[in-house]
Amino acid sequence: MPDPVNLNRFRKQRQRAERKRKADANAASFGRSRAMRILEATRNEKARRMLDAHARDHEDE
Repeated sequence: MPDPVNLNRFRKQRQRAERKRKADANAASFGRSRAMRILEATRNEKARRMLDAHARDHEDE
């Protein structure tokens, strides 16, 4: 006679696998290291300063 199968165990394993898959997808799309966030912020700030430096002044209008 075969051993009884615990369906709750399989259901929970499937849910764990689904949560892990979703977490991995989120980590890939949103996860960045602190250094990467700082680098991006620095590049954005530099680009903003360059644009501001080249902006025309319209004082005569």
